[in-house]
Amino acid sequence: MIGRLTFRYGIVVILILISAIASLSIGAVWINPIEAVKSLFAQDNFILNEYRIPRMILAIIVGSSLAISGALIQGVVRNALASPDVIGITKGASLSAVSIIMLFPSAPLFILPFGSFAGALCVSLILTLLIAKFNVKGSKLALIGLAIGAICTAVVQYLLIRNPQDANTALVWLTGSLYGHSMSNVLVILPWFILALPIIFYYCHQLDILTLGDDIAIALGTKVKKIKMILLLLAVILAGASISVVGGLSFLGLISPHIARRIVGHKHVHITIMSGLIGALILSISDCLARGIHPPIDIPVGVVVAIVGVPYFLFLLRKI
Repeated sequence: MIGRLTFRYGIVVILILISAIASLSIGAVWINPIEAVKSLFAQDNFILNEYRIPRMILAIIVGSSLAISGALIQGVVRNALASPDVIGITKGASLSAVSIIMLFPSAPLFILPFGSFAGALCVSLILTLLIAKFNVKGSKLALIGLAIGAICTAVVQYLLIRNPQDANTALVWLTGSLYGHSMSNVLVILPWFILALPIIFYYCHQLDILTLGDDIAIALGTKVKKIKMILLLLAVILAGASISVVGGLSFLGLISPHIARRIVGHKHVHITIMSGLIGALILSISDCLARGIHPPIDIPVGVVVAIVGVPYFLFLLRKI
């Protein structure tokens, strides 16, 4: 079994490496993959250093973060259709970011990540309060998240209608895009990613116990409410940091854990690792397609992810 899992992990890692090399090569200016790899180590290519390397790293980190966040949320809520965008975290971040774009158009660009992170955190605090005070769980928590997300979406649409002159900037952000990011954007999200991962792996065993049900988990000595709040906060940290940099990417947090379970089974330590790898792979491939379909036009990567995600989402609905 261990050898089989190692083989599957190896295949996914190799695919990520291939997609990363393709990401360095594809664009308005084609760079030979061999030359791209050489330049990666030599640091002598301006296009790679300033644009494509940060974008490739960002795709891997963001894809992994959103996928792991989705895996945690599905484990905590015990709902196969839960994810950061489904329970309202993405929508809260989007509302905050669009509000800044529309109401404070002259605000410095570095304000936007902090604002969107604050919006995601507000939604998470509401959900955490419901878990702690009213023991809301399962499908009920997911439905409340959907309601919060619907309210945020309605306010966003109102702002877009009231401020049509700034609508293009807001719509690109809402769709999700890796265009124009530098290493400074990578450094915004990387500390959160490094900080959250060890804590998540520490609690993966507790998440396995939570899947048995709250009563059994309590009987086994698990502090259910505390574990749920910690894991939900970690999911928000990953999702909020990612969304604050690249905008609202849908479906990654939903479909990646499902694919991971089909590959590695139902132990959460493996689900978490494989979800991160699958999320990184999906976003890397989507970014390659976004740049390679019609160069030099750079399609927002969120559009490609949605095209991939919707059919798989419909497939999940048939299975669940």
